[in-house]
Amino acid sequence: MITGFFVIWTFKNRVFLRLVRGLLALFSFFWGSFLATIESRLVEMLTVPVEALGFELWGIEFVHAGRHSIVRVFIDSEKGIFIEDCAETSRQVSAVLDVEDPITTEYTLEVSSPGVDRPLFTAAQYQAYIGEDAKVQLTMPVAGSRNLKGVISKVEGQILTLNVDGKDLIIALDNIRKGNIIAKF
Repeated sequence: MITGFFVIWTFKNRVFLRLVRGLLALFSFFWGSFLATIESRLVEMLTVPVEALGFELWGIEFVHAGRHSIVRVFIDSEKGIFIEDCAETSRQVSAVLDVEDPITTEYTLEVSSPGVDRPLFTAAQYQAYIGEDAKVQLTMPVAGSRNLKGVISKVEGQILTLNVDGKDLIIALDNIRKGNIIAKF
């Protein structure tokens, strides 16, 4: 009698755990889409003001952490980025965000250069770094993994080919949560 109860409870527990894992994966997928929507809105809103200062808007990360969020704005320039450039851009971006008010929670604004391990946001950025080592974090697994390191082989439209341990993996750019160049020293 007790053995039968244990078997049924274990079976129900496994089914419940699978259901919870599935729901968490679904939530993660939709949450990633929500964050991508906020980031794309911020890119549309901030591109012109940043370019007016003479910089390229390299990309934006929006990190939601409870009641407090972080907005990271990456700027680039052919002559490099200095601390004064970040301060000037921060003032301009802050003014735009105050007027437009796209983020309803508290947030910290960070303005930075992309650095040597630069994050990659667009197909054109991945295209520019063909042949370089990169690491990507995915929303949905590819080849059984969400974290991949490899060489950027090619970019066609919104599809990235990453060579991981001699195998070419095809990855939709929409599936990439975060991508970075791996710095070589």
